[in-house]
Amino acid sequence: MEKAGVEKVRTLSVVVPCFNELRTIEKALRALHASDPGLPLEVIVVDDCSTDGTRELLQGSLRPLVQQLLLHDKNRGKGAALQTGFAQAAGDFIIVQDADLEYDPREFRKLLQPMLDDRADVVYGSRFVGGDSHRVLYYWHSVGNRILTLVSNMFTNINLTDMETCYKLFRAEILKSIKLREQRFGFEPEVTAKVAKIPGIRIYEVGVSYYGRTYAEGKKINWRDGVRAIYCIIKYWWLKD
Repeated sequence: MEKAGVEKVRTLSVVVPCFNELRTIEKALRALHASDPGLPLEVIVVDDCSTDGTRELLQGSLRPLVQQLLLHDKNRGKGAALQTGFAQAAGDFIIVQDADLEYDPREFRKLLQPMLDDRADVVYGSRFVGGDSHRVLYYWHSVGNRILTLVSNMFTNINLTDMETCYKLFRAEILKSIKLREQRFGFEPEVTAKVAKIPGIRIYEVGVSYYGRTYAEGKKINWRDGVRAIYCIIKYWWLKD
């Protein structure tokens, strides 16, 4: 597998799954383009059948900010949106960026560095090992995240601190070699289990900032997704593909 040095980075593909994000999508896209002028980005937005005007905004005034706009004809879930985006990504590296700006795209360079130094193939941005600032929100959410990470680590035998993080950065050839199945938030444990099974894979974590939002502000994940995550951890540890 050819490794990329700093001078060889052509494009970072940023896949943005989007469902009913009218309040934040414009801010998110402008933040992406302003994040690092020296880093070439391919912004791929997958609209998962938004019904609040997000799709119309993306097809209208925001269209120049999106290199690829992919549309689902029915709501299929975050995992399905990511699969659609990953399949079309053309960059050397691929990262996930939620449309709600809970994570700061100005930290892309920090996440990329272990790969550019030829030390990593996959980099997770951890909310629990540093970063500049973190919004104080739900205690039980943080407990749940840590429990899911612990259970995932027990099955995968890797020592992540934040399996559920949005910021997962992959060498494109690594991600495209993985067959993904999960349609909703089960993507996080599924991709972690499948990455951990790749022989010789080099996984790193980098501390990132986190600006979480409340349910009133549009947060969508709930306790049922946590239960599904446990199921996915066990399922994809057991399955061979």
